[in-house]
Amino acid sequence: MRFALATVAIIWALFVLADGVDPGNFKTCEQSSFCRRSRKIQGSGSKYALIPGTLNTYADSLTADLVNKENHHQFAFKLEALEGSTFRLQIDEKQPLRPRYRVEHALKGPTKAGRIRVQRETDGEIVITSEKNKAVIHGDPFRIDFFENDVLVVSVNAKNWLYFEHLRQKAQEQTPQPAEFENQQEQDAAVETPKAADTIDDPGAWEENFKSHHDSKPYGPEAVALDFSFPAAEVLFGIPEHADSFILKSTSGTDPYRLYNLDVFEYIVDSKMALYGSVPVIYGHGPQRTAGVYWQNAAETWVDIQTSETNVVSSLVNFVSGSRKSPPPAAHFMSESGIVDAFIMLGPKPIDTFKQYAALTGTHELPQLFSLAYHQSRWNYNDERDVTSVSAKFDEHNIPMDTMWLDIEYTDGKRYFTWDKFKFPQPLSMIKNLTELGRHLVVIIDPHIKRDNNYFFHRDCTDRGYYVKTHEGNDYEGWCWPGAASYPDFFNPVVREYYASQYALDKFQTVTADVMLWNDMNEPSVFNGPEITAPKDLIHYGNWEHRDVHNLYGHMHLMGTFAGLQQRDPNQRPFILTRAHFAGSQRYAAIWTGDNFADWSHLQHSVKMCLTEAVAGFSFCGADVGGFFGNPDTELLGRWYQTGIFLPFFRAHAHIDTKRREPWLFPERTRQVIQSAVLKRYSYLPLWYTAFYELELTGEPVIRPLLAHYPLDKEAFGVDSQLLVQDRLLVRPVMQQGVSKVDVYFPAIDDKKNGDWWYDVDTYQRQERSGYVSVPVDDLKIPVWQRGGSIVPKKERQRRASTLMLHDPYTLIICLDRQGKASGSLYLDDEKSYAYRQGQRIHVNYEFANDQLVNSFVGKPKYKSLAWIERIVIAGLEKVPSSATITVNGVSQQLEVLQHDNTVVVRKPGVKMDVDFAIKLNFA
Repeated sequence: MRFALATVAIIWALFVLADGVDPGNFKTCEQSSFCRRSRKIQGSGSKYALIPGTLNTYADSLTADLVNKENHHQFAFKLEALEGSTFRLQIDEKQPLRPRYRVEHALKGPTKAGRIRVQRETDGEIVITSEKNKAVIHGDPFRIDFFENDVLVVSVNAKNWLYFEHLRQKAQEQTPQPAEFENQQEQDAAVETPKAADTIDDPGAWEENFKSHHDSKPYGPEAVALDFSFPAAEVLFGIPEHADSFILKSTSGTDPYRLYNLDVFEYIVDSKMALYGSVPVIYGHGPQRTAGVYWQNAAETWVDIQTSETNVVSSLVNFVSGSRKSPPPAAHFMSESGIVDAFIMLGPKPIDTFKQYAALTGTHELPQLFSLAYHQSRWNYNDERDVTSVSAKFDEHNIPMDTMWLDIEYTDGKRYFTWDKFKFPQPLSMIKNLTELGRHLVVIIDPHIKRDNNYFFHRDCTDRGYYVKTHEGNDYEGWCWPGAASYPDFFNPVVREYYASQYALDKFQTVTADVMLWNDMNEPSVFNGPEITAPKDLIHYGNWEHRDVHNLYGHMHLMGTFAGLQQRDPNQRPFILTRAHFAGSQRYAAIWTGDNFADWSHLQHSVKMCLTEAVAGFSFCGADVGGFFGNPDTELLGRWYQTGIFLPFFRAHAHIDTKRREPWLFPERTRQVIQSAVLKRYSYLPLWYTAFYELELTGEPVIRPLLAHYPLDKEAFGVDSQLLVQDRLLVRPVMQQGVSKVDVYFPAIDDKKNGDWWYDVDTYQRQERSGYVSVPVDDLKIPVWQRGGSIVPKKERQRRASTLMLHDPYTLIICLDRQGKASGSLYLDDEKSYAYRQGQRIHVNYEFANDQLVNSFVGKPKYKSLAWIERIVIAGLEKVPSSATITVNGVSQQLEVLQHDNTVVVRKPGVKMDVDFAIKLNFA
């Protein structure tokens, strides 16, 4: 055992350098044969055309045959209109030698068909319309132009970079001339030589090596690639996960962005390297239009980006001048296998496009409130006493905390669904102690299964054939934290069902239904595998190669975990954190940005990365506060907490070799900074909870880039040091060392540089102009503004955990716009169960106008809350009212009004949350 664990540690250490990850352990495009082949097309173009006479039209779609004019191989082409200004494009071989993989489980369900009308058909062009949208299909060369309200927003194959490697038989090696052949002509006739046009001259076409690893590639070359241009756009963004800027950079002269789920230790920032998740959705945005493309392919994928200019600012200047001196922004998707399956989303506004993607792949379901509060974690808390002590210390120092986390050391020798009986002899008592304080526990369960014949899970998987197989048909064996490990084939529904059943309380008897889950290392991570992951020629359920489904493995793991938690307690919303993710994984789990480092650049990239994830469906995103690797100094730690409270997932976590980081272990001033930040997070929990409900309802992200609501402001396009919480808060964290001021960009609402009013949430001082403003900061200051015209709900009574705040009163913060108006919403329910889906909820809109606040309910409020409105704070009034009158059910009474700094406070309206009311300000 000691030898095995020591070997694992050595293997793992080989990939971790003093200065971070070694990029040499991961492929470049040139080392990935399908990428270099697909990229070569950019120099010459390809020649595909629709075959005349093969067109068929239906109520919602059209089909035709497509031919590669060089090798004459034929393909089936289908273009389908979907509801909500979206089209789906599919291209597959017409008669493949074997089926090609089509992604399953990423979409939230069957798509909803729209209707099409053929507007015009000529020999070389077909024009179809669907609602206000139009698609123009050009036959030769093949190209599709998509128009939204007669504005060209997406062009498919405008660059002729379509590349589709059809499946073929491997060319036979010529053998020495047998004796029975009398001459060379007879031998040549006997040997079947493939057509030259059918041969791919690439040493990696039929087998490939990387370092010491061999990929057998039994089916040969099968890449697919296609380009998408965005004529109305100036910038492109999306395709997480990368530690890079929000706006995608040109890949000219560099590697493309890579989408291939990998376990990357202490990753490099400002990099196009692949990380833990792959979400192949991209958006093009310009002042007048936003459009998107979801490339549904789970194989290794590279994406080349062509921008209008190398420099974003100069491209915007060119756009203003009215002339485009270079091609529009474009993306070239290149995948190793599968088919072309692309969804074209036509916007026209940023929020419209995000909602169109959510309509396809779904959203996070409303999480339990505790999961939006503060999480305390490290690898590892040592034992039960350590967990109990840390929990008690948070109370002693008056810092709220909701959840304790246990990493892999809680298990019996890295055997999941077990406990170390020496460190955690009474886990149920430990869990009960946390629960009685209103707190939760999260434990980790990874997909690598220790190969130990005395371990029930391994024994069952071996006996029943549940593991992923080698191409020879044996159980695959790799190395991970337990030593020798195998990997359940979660693509098999029977395996997922078995795995899910292990969460039942009569099996995993040492937990309760309140214990939630963390799924890590599920890319999958294989310490001795190629690129620290699974070989591509492994075989999954359905006889699919791992290369076809790699980016979906973690997603299938999540499906099993989610099912297990739902079966364990059908009326409690599961909470799961995952590292690996794909399109649609947001329906099951939150994510975090992985193995970051305790430095300022990683802090800065936590915002950039979560913004990109949010527009790609993953609002529930956060980063390890303080950095996973390394030891932050007091300034960095304080600033990280102040940033982390404005990302949806808020967890402190650290590596086993770092110094302990609990807040009370730092100087008193640092503890005060952390306490102040955490208290601010808890005060805004009603806003976070409302935002997540409205995300499930509408598909609008919880956190958003500035361009989401200020699409005309070109200066705002590339701002990724700031974020919006819905459209109500503007947050500019302090993410530079030793600064006493930061530059904050206040976006413009029109091309005349008019801006919204913004109110500092601490002082309510008003910012009335757009543009950059230098804002002073000290160690306690977090630059946050509330938008004029918005109403934000808060709770301001301090509790040890969010679960104890359920019936606490609310404060409404009303910040007025230039017209003296404001609006906002609030959502509340039991914060735990699915009863809200049966109507047990309160969703209320508030409107302030003409010096009066009124509420209106979205549906009948059926949830009975004991909470009430304690205070109303109004900023932006031109004069101070003498009093206020509240009217409920026709009965009116006077309320006290106080002036406080830059606000007016209406005290103790005392009205319950499910009651209609009106409050009128009175002026002497």
